[in-house]
Amino acid sequence: MLTLQKRTFTVPTRSQVSANNQAIFDNLQKGIGFVPNLYAYYAKNETALDDYLTLQNRKSTLRAKEREVINLVTSQINDCRYCQSAHTALGKMNGFTDEQIVEIRKGSASFDSKLDALVKFAASAVENRGRATEESKEAFFAAGYNEANMIDVVMVIGDKITSNYLHNLTGFEIDFPLAQLL
Repeated sequence: MLTLQKRTFTVPTRSQVSANNQAIFDNLQKGIGFVPNLYAYYAKNETALDDYLTLQNRKSTLRAKEREVINLVTSQINDCRYCQSAHTALGKMNGFTDEQIVEIRKGSASFDSKLDALVKFAASAVENRGRATEESKEAFFAAGYNEANMIDVVMVIGDKITSNYLHNLTGFEIDFPLAQLL
């Protein structure tokens, strides 16, 4: 009988990654004051960190606040505590209150009808693996979003699913204040 041991996943330090990734670490350190463990973990792969940051920082038709809504919803549905915590902090930086963040994570935004339509559309898309309900799609478009916005919603969902899955697979240390459990 095979005895399985739980694998421990570690976050690399700057000295443990390639020169290219060290330069990215340096830029992150200058820009945000630290290298989040999620980003550092991507650096175990020669190209993944740069690729991920390019995706994350791409131009979008959505405002930063709207992207945070999608990040919060997706991370909640995928039960990624790391991303829930990171995007709770980022949500606050983008002007959401603690109460609004919890409400978004629970699947609504009663404080803003347009964001509420976005929350429900993003949640439906994630829960149904891209087959959002007709009701959520119609409410999304009725709220003033268009097809270019829909494409960006899917891009943000894809970005966040990548990070959610990576943390859910590895469980490395969360280096943000822990988000409230719901």
